[in-house]
Amino acid sequence: MGMFSASVDVVCTPTGVPLQLDWEGRHYTVCAEPIRWYERRQWWAEEQRAPLGSGPGIVDHEIWRVQVRQDGIPEPETLTLDLTRHVRSGRWRLLRIHDALRPQKSA
Repeated sequence: MGMFSASVDVVCTPTGVPLQLDWEGRHYTVCAEPIRWYERRQWWAEEQRAPLGSGPGIVDHEIWRVQVRQDGIPEPETLTLDLTRHVRSGRWRLLRIHDALRPQKSA
């Protein structure tokens, strides 16, 4: 699994579910139901205070695990990616690429 942070452009449904993304000049389409969860971040290292009742954006990161296929490629392989969306700015970042979850091609 590779872990890093790279900017991606994401197109979502009206309810905020990722449908498509552009990354490094390539266009991908989500090909399976995405999974969403929240992870704690070290907010105390970045913020002076967290208002009482804070959650998404201040204390927690919203994470989406998506399976995507690159558009315009015959028989494209499926990639499993973890994305995060910054609540205040709406910007998306690619956090992880799960190589172990990629389908294995037979030799």
